[in-house]
Amino acid sequence: MAMACLANALASEKTVAAFDWFEYSGKDPSWESGPGTGKYHNPILAGFYPDPSISRVGDDFYLANSSFAYFPGIPIFHSKDLVNWKLIGHAIHRPEQLNFDGLDVSAGLWAPSIKFHDGKFYMVCTHQYHEENFLVTAENPAGPWSDPVMLGFKGCDPSMFFDDDGRVWVVNSDDPEGKPLYKEHKAVRLQEFDPKLNKMVGPRKVVVNGGVDISKKPRYVEGPHIFKRGGWYYIICAEGGTALGHSEVVFRSRKVDGPYEPWSENPILTQRDIDPGITNAVTCTGHADFVIGPDDNWWVVFLACRPYDRAFTPMGRETFMLPVKWTEDGWPTVLSKGERVPLVCDSPKGASVKPSEAFPLNGSFT
Repeated sequence: MAMACLANALASEKTVAAFDWFEYSGKDPSWESGPGTGKYHNPILAGFYPDPSISRVGDDFYLANSSFAYFPGIPIFHSKDLVNWKLIGHAIHRPEQLNFDGLDVSAGLWAPSIKFHDGKFYMVCTHQYHEENFLVTAENPAGPWSDPVMLGFKGCDPSMFFDDDGRVWVVNSDDPEGKPLYKEHKAVRLQEFDPKLNKMVGPRKVVVNGGVDISKKPRYVEGPHIFKRGGWYYIICAEGGTALGHSEVVFRSRKVDGPYEPWSENPILTQRDIDPGITNAVTCTGHADFVIGPDDNWWVVFLACRPYDRAFTPMGRETFMLPVKWTEDGWPTVLSKGERVPLVCDSPKGASVKPSEAFPLNGSFT
């Protein structure tokens, strides 16, 4: 009886747990030694850096990632060589910019896209579950960033494209026209943006319906980006969902508003045909973005996972990078079918990885 009374008394008291010190040690076998001179490790950003978007400004490179319901939101990294990256700020860094109340951890900020034009940085992103797509701008990518401007269209994963003629376009993943043909049926829509009025103008047009082959019921075409090369407009986007079936596909057109044709050799990047249980497997590759590197060659950043015991991904979705190869007839490709994502690669212009003071190799984090 006395013990029961004591237990009730202790339970009724408010207790606070306090920690004076915490240490975590991790060991990644693939990182036990440096990559070597003129080489870099994949991933280039390890652990919870999904949906990478990248932009080049002169000799500088800026990369942004999704951050979901965490604050501050949308981390922004800077690099001179595409190999060594430093966190310089966040696009959502004031609580009054966006409302995160009531969101679960997988909601919030999805798939930002960072661009630079006429002295200003533009960031478009989705505030998921509030069903809002917004724009923030800054003169310095480290901040401060503006309050969001809501763009007024549905869907997710917006990305801006500044054309040679001065017009600005936004592509994003959205519902198809009419009734969806199946559960995961999505489309890529294109609409013009007026930077003087800071709003969307003109009609929203479907430029990719479903994916590469609508007869095969492709799942969740998303994460589109548009760019121009050799007189062609290209749209790259993810297809297949973000799990093991993830892939990256490409379309092109002579006109910005289409019609867009898919490449016959799609996908340009996937690991879905490779056993996820093999040593040093990389899975779930997709949601890519292209950039011209310091060596004047094309490179792609993309998300992927490194599974443990086939099914577990404790590091989450990370940012990887690989060179882009172009066919003679003007199609980009990253990996051939069945080719694995390498964990050590040759760097652009032979850049070497520098030790990080914040995150020492296989060190302790206190």
